[in-house]
Amino acid sequence: MTATTDSARSALEALRTEIGKAVVGQDSAVTGLVVALLCRGHVLLEGVPGVAKTLLVRALAASLALDTKRVQFTPDLMPSDVTGSLVYDARTAEFSFQNGPVFTNLLLADEINRTPPKTQSSLLEAMEERQVTVDGTPRKLPEPFLVAATMNPVEYEGTYPLPEAQLDRFLLKLTVPLPSREDEIGVLTRHAAGFNPRDLHSAGLRAVAGPAELEAARKAVEATAVSPEITAYVVDICRATRESPSLTLGVSPRGATALLATARAWAWLVGRDYVTPDDVKALALPTLRHRVQLRPEAEMEGVTADAVITAILTHVPVPR
Repeated sequence: MTATTDSARSALEALRTEIGKAVVGQDSAVTGLVVALLCRGHVLLEGVPGVAKTLLVRALAASLALDTKRVQFTPDLMPSDVTGSLVYDARTAEFSFQNGPVFTNLLLADEINRTPPKTQSSLLEAMEERQVTVDGTPRKLPEPFLVAATMNPVEYEGTYPLPEAQLDRFLLKLTVPLPSREDEIGVLTRHAAGFNPRDLHSAGLRAVAGPAELEAARKAVEATAVSPEITAYVVDICRATRESPSLTLGVSPRGATALLATARAWAWLVGRDYVTPDDVKALALPTLRHRVQLRPEAEMEGVTADAVITAILTHVPVPR
């Protein structure tokens, strides 16, 4: 059944309520994941252990009637553990391909920086081409396909930093903060009442949207109007990062394209068929923070990528 634009927007708006049955106080992360789905992008989730990053992805999958799998990245994980491999069948005396966990709709790549670059790079083809190639044969991944990778911001021993080229493949970098006092009380109250995070069905989660609604929403996002002034505004913001004295690396044209795409998705989600400067500002931090690189002296002075981008947003002239 084909979904209409209005029904698709209503279904995606219902996601917040549905995910709220399992996850408390992470509205911005939920919105970021929905924006990524609408833009066919991938998400890097950064937060300390125990802030419900895994639960967030599982709850989103349950609310969207999508398949989800989780891979715990470790130093001994091999590329074939992610993509799949050829397995010999003694009965037929032939090799057959056995799908890896990447063949899903929502892949949670837990602690992606704990595995060596060789295994990290096994995700690059999947993220960029929506396929994996094993033994010279390309195999298409399901649609939709989103990688939600997690990183721990405070523990660096035994990790392998993601190279800039791989970071640039992520549409958004979302920070998942510790909950407020009220939200944390709400979490404990739910657990005291019998909430089991491993059993989302018993928590009352149900699918409020599916592939048909997502497809209708994506088409509506692609039809969202972007004026020449907004396009120039996005370009000016990204060019300003390349000229910032605090940065050694600014935002590439791919990053500018990403910012335009996420701003369109946000504009559509809030009920408009055109993009405003505020839409661009709303998505600038999560879309650009991982695409810039601080100078060592700026980092030593406590300057952050978010602070540099925020300062740029205040100085770049806003179109009228």
